[in-house]
Amino acid sequence: MMEPQNEPQLPPVSPNGLYFNSSAVSLVILAVLETEQPIKIPPHQLVSFLDTYLLSLHPRFSSVIVTGRDGEKRWKRVGVNLKDHIKTAVFPQGKSPEYYEGCFNDYLSEISAEQLPETQPLWEIHLVKYPTLNAAGNVIFKIHHAIGDGYSLMAALLSCFKRSDDPSLPLTLPSHRIRKLSSSDDGNVVGAGKRAAVSRVLAAVLSTASDLWLNFSKTRFLEDDLSPIRSGDPTVGLRPISAATMTFSLDEIKQIKSQLGMTVNDVITGAVFLGTRLYMHAVDPGSDGADTTALVLLNTRMLRSYNSIEEMVKQETNSPWGNHFSFLHVTIPKLTTSTTATSNDSDDALEFVRAASAIIQKKRHSLAVPLTAKLLHLYRKLKGSEAAAGYVYRVMKSTSMLITNMIGPVEKMSMADHHIKGIYFLVSGNPQNVQTTIVSYMGELRVSVAAEKGFIDPNTFKSCVETAFRLIRKSACTASH
Repeated sequence: MMEPQNEPQLPPVSPNGLYFNSSAVSLVILAVLETEQPIKIPPHQLVSFLDTYLLSLHPRFSSVIVTGRDGEKRWKRVGVNLKDHIKTAVFPQGKSPEYYEGCFNDYLSEISAEQLPETQPLWEIHLVKYPTLNAAGNVIFKIHHAIGDGYSLMAALLSCFKRSDDPSLPLTLPSHRIRKLSSSDDGNVVGAGKRAAVSRVLAAVLSTASDLWLNFSKTRFLEDDLSPIRSGDPTVGLRPISAATMTFSLDEIKQIKSQLGMTVNDVITGAVFLGTRLYMHAVDPGSDGADTTALVLLNTRMLRSYNSIEEMVKQETNSPWGNHFSFLHVTIPKLTTSTTATSNDSDDALEFVRAASAIIQKKRHSLAVPLTAKLLHLYRKLKGSEAAAGYVYRVMKSTSMLITNMIGPVEKMSMADHHIKGIYFLVSGNPQNVQTTIVSYMGELRVSVAAEKGFIDPNTFKSCVETAFRLIRKSACTASH
């Protein structure tokens, strides 16, 4: 769509927004909200809700992308017919929740492969008014990644929705404890002297150089091995996905991480990595030695909470709306012989998780995340947006899986008087065969597996991750005694 000649200068699409809305990559976020009660929102009430809350949040919800006179893509405000954005699924009447579970999964798969119309703002809301195994109804927000990343969209949800127990109170996020140095720690830090400081700096430099080289290699000549989770097919991003989800207690994960001396991220990432390897072995034992890498998408705002929409749209803010991300390659450790043979050895599971944790620990000393984002922006200025998008595509395509996570509210939330019992999100359009997304909500972690339909069985993958978590829990209990 071209910008009219007499149109005033329009706001440009952000660089990261361009990468995810290009000929190389087009990503869409599917946020699924599970309701406690059947969905009975009258059409006029839903239109009023969207008009009052969603459209007022940010201009991008009422804008389309056009090509400006200078050749750059820009946001253009348009009139919004909200009825064009509301879709209602139609299934046969009078069936069981098990039947509707299958219908819902097929529907989710179908809309994951459908492109959003470019002639209207790049979002839709889908209502599934049938009871599934997990919910009385489901609401799916389908939003193009060009509008914003997960951080922006979660902030939007927190602004639109209310606390179920007391709508007058704000939704809150899990607390983050900041570790303080004890007196003994102070003595150790002071006693370590300059040699310790030099050692830390050297470790950071080496880790950063290694990560930047790996990032570069993955776009030029180095790719993961083909395996049960990586086909190497360049058209993967155009195909429908199928999904499965699982829920873990955040308190139980915290207990495990305390027993093993790790972080919450170490525990859940270790379970996903171990489950991935167990799935690969189950499908093809010959893939045990395959080089497999996870691409982790990270928010570069470096914040531990969400700011208000009002704060995010300010010109000068440390938490701007939009897409502010970078990526990091994390090598998935390989299984030991006994783990692949029995799938029931908690000692080997502990060894695997410690190996994964060690890899992640090294990454924490690396400056590759902010440097990668800066280098990507420099590459865009030198080569153009499409070339930079092609770089992002090659980075994603050369790896085996995508992992990303978000922090959700502690309290139960409601939308238009409908209580939300669960939330999860998926990403469609990425050139990988499998992705894992994680979101916290009401003291639980919801882990979703979205995989290319027909290539990976998400339910088998889910079962392998659950087995991995059970092994890690068992090893934590053993280690604490």
